[in-house]
Amino acid sequence: MAEPADGAAAAAAVAASFPKRPITILVTFPPGGGTDLLARRLGAELQRELGQSVIVENRPGASGNLGARAVAEAAPDGYTLLMVNSSYAINPGVYRNLPFSPKRDLRAVINVAFVPSVLVVPAASPLRTLAQALESAGRQDPTAPPAAVPQLAFASCGNGTPQHLAGEMLRRASGRALQHVPYRGCGPALTDVLSGQVGMGIVTASSAAPFLAAGRLRALAVTSPRRSDLMPDVPTVAEQGFPGYTLDQWHGLLAPAATPAPVIARLNAAVSAIMRREDVQHDLRQLGFSPTRSSPQTFQALIDSDIDRFSTLTASMGLHAD
Repeated sequence: MAEPADGAAAAAAVAASFPKRPITILVTFPPGGGTDLLARRLGAELQRELGQSVIVENRPGASGNLGARAVAEAAPDGYTLLMVNSSYAINPGVYRNLPFSPKRDLRAVINVAFVPSVLVVPAASPLRTLAQALESAGRQDPTAPPAAVPQLAFASCGNGTPQHLAGEMLRRASGRALQHVPYRGCGPALTDVLSGQVGMGIVTASSAAPFLAAGRLRALAVTSPRRSDLMPDVPTVAEQGFPGYTLDQWHGLLAPAATPAPVIARLNAAVSAIMRREDVQHDLRQLGFSPTRSSPQTFQALIDSDIDRFSTLTASMGLHAD
């Protein structure tokens, strides 16, 4: 059996030659959403940075749990990574029988961006403010038959996603009858909002940005604590009568928990170098992201803290998807 020093030297040697073959980044949502756009932009740059192919593969389902489980069970060698957003920290409180442990089975590599969610309606909608949207829904009345209470349907990026939680928080804060319509990602949700099949959507600002710029959607509010640099004229939910309302969304890379620390450090250094570049920061801001970078330890602390925070919040709301 090797001594600890020998093991550390072996791990460092592996990291020094990493990577020797293509890396796969699993995205837990379908193409077209903000997480997918970010992963593809980052994957292309990481390929140039590391000199190896980087394959971005969509593995949607169960609000990201299918893709997360696949990476949790992958070989811990740095060649299979997971691009996640805050839904990863929400899921443990919503899905009580997860087949993996988000705190134990994966480890943080780097936090790369934050992005608010945005409440949007089709450009042809008569709704122009959040107040008008809420007024179109009736007051919640648990004693009344559902059909007797006018409801405002909102499309989200899936059960247990930050957008689902944002809508539930607004429902509770406003007392209005909001009906959740979950989709398998922000892209499919936007398709039905754009066609008018659903009256309102709560999606990532990054996924909505091209349609807002093209005049096909109208933004009513952002869920972040302050206005988005991409849409500074759009007020926050908090500004519109709901002080204290805030839900930002982070994005980052994870790896299987037993991945050697030197490999994690190599990946972190490569992505950090990418995120320092002004052209990358500019492009991500145009997509609605606020670029950042972090140590693995800082990102892990954020994930663990949010798992605890969101578990308390979802329990108080009675949000469960299984």
